[in-house]
Amino acid sequence: MFIGAIGCEPLQLARMHVENSRSIDVYRKHGGYEALKKVLETMSPEDVINEVKKSALRGRGGAGFPTGMKWSFVPKDSPKPKYVVCNADESEPGTFKDRYLMERDPHLLIEGMLIAAYALSSKLSFIYTRGEYRYLIDIMNRALAEARAAGFVGDRILNSNFSCEIHTHTGAGAYICGEETALLSSLEGMRGHPRMKPPFPAVSGLYASPTVVNNVETLTAVPDIIKMGGEPYQKLGTEKSGGTKLWSVSGHVNRPGVYELPMGYDDMEKFIMEDCQGIPDGKQLKAVIPGGSSVYIMRADQIIGKDVRMDYEGLVTAGSSVGSGGFIVMDETVDVFESTKNLTEFYKHESCGWCTPCREGTDWLVKVFKRIANGAGRPEDAQLMLDLCDNIEGKSFCPLGDAASWPIQSAIKRFPEDFKKHLAPPEI
Repeated sequence: MFIGAIGCEPLQLARMHVENSRSIDVYRKHGGYEALKKVLETMSPEDVINEVKKSALRGRGGAGFPTGMKWSFVPKDSPKPKYVVCNADESEPGTFKDRYLMERDPHLLIEGMLIAAYALSSKLSFIYTRGEYRYLIDIMNRALAEARAAGFVGDRILNSNFSCEIHTHTGAGAYICGEETALLSSLEGMRGHPRMKPPFPAVSGLYASPTVVNNVETLTAVPDIIKMGGEPYQKLGTEKSGGTKLWSVSGHVNRPGVYELPMGYDDMEKFIMEDCQGIPDGKQLKAVIPGGSSVYIMRADQIIGKDVRMDYEGLVTAGSSVGSGGFIVMDETVDVFESTKNLTEFYKHESCGWCTPCREGTDWLVKVFKRIANGAGRPEDAQLMLDLCDNIEGKSFCPLGDAASWPIQSAIKRFPEDFKKHLAPPEI
């Protein structure tokens, strides 16, 4: 398992291989909490938000919304308390970089959350972790105890007028709680159902109060932005996508792992064949899902010789998206029909059942896939699945319906040969 940076100096992965990297003493020895000190001593909350805006940091959880802009939506004159919530649910198949950040550098997340809380005048923050990551709660609780003892968490932090407490909370392992409003419902002790937007969480979130929800990777980028300055951080990436991005690489590569690349890394083929050391056993590349299971699958001929740029704009141009950075590589032995069937069963299982298009649509998709897999495929089944997807996409209460539809739509359109062999003639 490779963990490191390619094409840039490591920022978020800088301490991953340092002995006792979880320790506050090691973190401080390597510059930890210096950004928080800088903020408390020399910057106003508005200054912090402006630096994050200058950095062109975009949310790393999948949507890619500008982080500084999201923070600026929180009303400054609200009489209600304000909250910062870290989305550490990380349930997207193929994504595992947040786990390594919490596991090996928990104080980086704590410092990022404290800076965000200062910028938003928040006195209470939460780290929401998926149920399967229970052991990470123990790691974060130990780190929080160290930070509290050192005066970085709690009342009058570093003898300033800023006070902030951070608590951890574990969910029960529901994919839907990766959606920010479902997460907030779960954090309040209710079933993890998504909420109608607007109002957005920035105005009415946790306990109907102004709330910012960012994922682990987003918040752990903040200390480096403050130390470097927003503009230098932005210049590490592109004009619209600043800084570096973590990619969780799995599947048929010789060197899977967590890679930190500058935003705009301009050659996906080189990344796979050189940085990840190619495909095992001399096999050929067949497909890549670059951003976690929810994004469009890409054919090898969309990558080989194409100089695909690995940022938000570049991957959209190439026919997919960054998503959560779950980079899944498939070689020539993979049957895309079977891999898509597997993903569809996942989405059907994880549908919360709140709305009809997603609840019924994913169930019918699984039934069609299973019938085809059992040898009863029909020529019209590919179009039937596309029609079912059309009845789900854009019509469900939250993005899970879209997430279930896009893999099927792209797989059928880009790998018709893998579906054709499971269906009776004539050809699809």
